Amino acid sequence: MTIEEKIGQMNQLDPSWNAEEKEALIREGRVGSVFNIVGAKEVNRLQRMAVEETRLGIPLIAARDVIHGFNTIYPIPLAQGATWNPALVEQAARLTAREAYGAGIRWAFSPMVDVAHDPRWGRVAEGYGEDTYLASVMAAAVVRGYQNDQMVNGKMQKCLAACVKHFAGYSASEGGRDYNTTWIPETQLRDVYLPPFKAALDAGAMSVMCSFNDLNGLPSSANPHLNIDILRHEWGSDALLVSDWGSGSDLVPHGLVADKKEAALRCINARMEMDMQGNIYTDYLQQLLEEGKVKESQIDECVRSILRMKYRLGLFDHPYVPEDQPMVYSSRELAVVTRTAEESAVLLKNDGVLPLSVSKTLHDQTLHDQMVNILICGPLADQPKEQLGTWVFDGLPERSVTPLMAFSEWADSINDMSPLAPNRPPVTLLYEPGLTYSRDRNREGIARAVAAARKADIILYFCGEEAILSGEARCRADLDLPGSQCEMMDALAATGKPVVMIVMAGRPLTIGAQAEQAAAVLYALHGGTMAGTALCRLLTGRAVPSGKTTMTFPKMVGQIPLYYNRHNTGRPSYDPPMLIDSIPIGCPQFSIGQSSYWLETPTEPLYPFGYGLSYTTFEYGEPEMEQTQDTLFVSCAVTNTGRYDAYEVVQLYTRQLSGDLVRPLKELKGFEKVFIPAGETRTVRFDLNRGQLGYWHEQKRDCESRVWFATDPAEYEIWVAPDSRCTTHSVRFSIEK
Repeated sequence: MTIEEKIGQMNQLDPSWNAEEKEALIREGRVGSVFNIVGAKEVNRLQRMAVEETRLGIPLIAARDVIHGFNTIYPIPLAQGATWNPALVEQAARLTAREAYGAGIRWAFSPMVDVAHDPRWGRVAEGYGEDTYLASVMAAAVVRGYQNDQMVNGKMQKCLAACVKHFAGYSASEGGRDYNTTWIPETQLRDVYLPPFKAALDAGAMSVMCSFNDLNGLPSSANPHLNIDILRHEWGSDALLVSDWGSGSDLVPHGLVADKKEAALRCINARMEMDMQGNIYTDYLQQLLEEGKVKESQIDECVRSILRMKYRLGLFDHPYVPEDQPMVYSSRELAVVTRTAEESAVLLKNDGVLPLSVSKTLHDQTLHDQMVNILICGPLADQPKEQLGTWVFDGLPERSVTPLMAFSEWADSINDMSPLAPNRPPVTLLYEPGLTYSRDRNREGIARAVAAARKADIILYFCGEEAILSGEARCRADLDLPGSQCEMMDALAATGKPVVMIVMAGRPLTIGAQAEQAAAVLYALHGGTMAGTALCRLLTGRAVPSGKTTMTFPKMVGQIPLYYNRHNTGRPSYDPPMLIDSIPIGCPQFSIGQSSYWLETPTEPLYPFGYGLSYTTFEYGEPEMEQTQDTLFVSCAVTNTGRYDAYEVVQLYTRQLSGDLVRPLKELKGFEKVFIPAGETRTVRFDLNRGQLGYWHEQKRDCESRVWFATDPAEYEIWVAPDSRCTTHSVRFSIEK
């Protein structure tokens, strides 16, 4: 290869380039990848230029932000994490890969595995929450789904290359503000933020994306410690390392370098191998080579990674995609979309009003004329586009089933059966949105919704956030329901009718006051194409909620960061409240004499990590434990003591009671989503090896630092529990040297 051809492979272009200039570069063999070009015919047209009109015939790879579906949209990743069902998440990724492949896309810039502790950060919607272990399991599931061989047009091949992002520490941005500085100690980086990347790479992820942020003062695109010491040498990964959008040239505004030429030098020295839309390699790399500042062997290493990924994806053998690939899911595939949305919804509260039943009176009260009048209201009740969520470029809102659409179909089916079931009252749906979109502050519609509520027996209030309020550069300082939604909840609750609040959002929100007013709260996040069908099935009891939270819900923004596996302090908050001298402004308090008392501790969340109710109840037995030198075997009997067959997410937590360093209050070490019929018991077993109890240690001496991974000989506590509160029985055990 000539040096121009080599540098060309390191260049990724998007449609913003002039068409003639772009095509000329492709014909000269000076483009390795195209970005945001969608459609099998157009991708194949450009591919023919690369394969049939260049000297070497090296194929292009077409890339796209495929985050949670392509044309058919699954729940946002934060919601997929709430399923706690990696097999289902893998299946969703597999179907997504086939759909993207039909549009010519062979490289997806996902999964995003940034562990996030701050719900103000808009990109929490793209990840799997606050827990390292859960994020690791989900990251591996998505990679397997994208990259497993599938039968396409009579041949087995990989449809989509995964790109695990953002490497690394992006989610720890100060104040939850996107692109912001991150300061992460080496041990915390390795314990919390890096394991999901390692899990994705162990599952075979073909590529990794640099993050935008600077990490401890050094932006990731120019960070040899991350990109070479850890990714290449320590982990032995040969995955392609690509910049994020312009993150190489961003070194200039970061203040790390004086100009883009120096940025190109710092990036190549940190082994950033492909430049996404930054042009720093095409503009400066050959000049740096001629000046002797860069070695050709460095360029060769980068190009090998790029060509290796193309070989692994099968592009040299099959560079073109079929142009007649069907783009519409069958009913069988849509069932997977619906099930994912069902399992991602979390029931946070239920005073007995759910599931809705039309075979008996609601709340065991006699309804007027035996008519079941249901009011559907709120700004998210009939928003085909907004329910898809953030990071949707190719989704088709016209294929969305909204809650209003789903309930209308359900009511029609119930009423059509009335002659066959004379004891079943007919269902009448009322619809009055009240607010036209989530940030709407025009309260005129609220009065109409309240008037409709007075005629209803029950109110279904679909509230939350528009899709645009989540995602990149979509950070919020206030996590209350936006617009006049809180006022609308006040007005609906004042009618005295039971209100079921269904929240469709991209992050945890501070909904404590509204949850107090509601008879039930179902937190659905943004559920994608089939969100309406899934929510209707859940609310009417045809499906039973099984989702669990993947982030801690704060009561107020002032508690953030608030996450379950934090460290204890030397003076922790206690229950019952402890006597203290001061209290943060805005927290509930009362005074006796000159002293103030907490009414509630500052670390008490609205809803904890791993939390979620069901229409049934589960009883946990005492955990039983067997221990060998290297492995701990833990089992627990879980009984469904209610009336509904249902899934339960059984979670395993540990705590190290002493050690070389302070350890978290609890750590998730395993989980299993198990189906338990009503009245039956299932025994869940976990195998925990010694290494899973280890963590990264650090020793600093003589201005040098050394890190190593080890398991401390110490006493540990273990729980098998329904959530991170761990109110079930615990067992203690010791690890010897």
